[in-house]
Amino acid sequence: MALDLFAGIPVTDYAAALPWYERLFGGQPSFLPNDIEAVWEVAEHRYVYIVQDPERAGNALVLSFVDDIEDRVAEIARRGIEPAKRETYDGGVTKVTYRDAEGNEISFGGGLG
Repeated sequence: MALDLFAGIPVTDYAAALPWYERLFGGQPSFLPNDIEAVWEVAEHRYVYIVQDPERAGNALVLSFVDDIEDRVAEIARRGIEPAKRETYDGGVTKVTYRDAEGNEISFGGGLG
């Protein structure tokens, strides 16, 4: 069974939010479906997108597990974005949370070994 996943992040001002997300994801969007949406393919058939939707902006919670958590955090820092929060759970799982200007939370999680 094939599965394509799209996780949406509503923002108030698409044009203002786009550069921050380009830095967070490390590049330009994979595609632009229209004038108020940008989509990044973060893994095969797995996408994160921003969409201008002022009424819902600031309430997104998106978590992706990666196998290179420390490298990912370092790369994002080199692009000028620091985490808002970092947590380590029992068993060595780390969760690193970033917040955009509106409070949307985009997190990356991963194990330590």
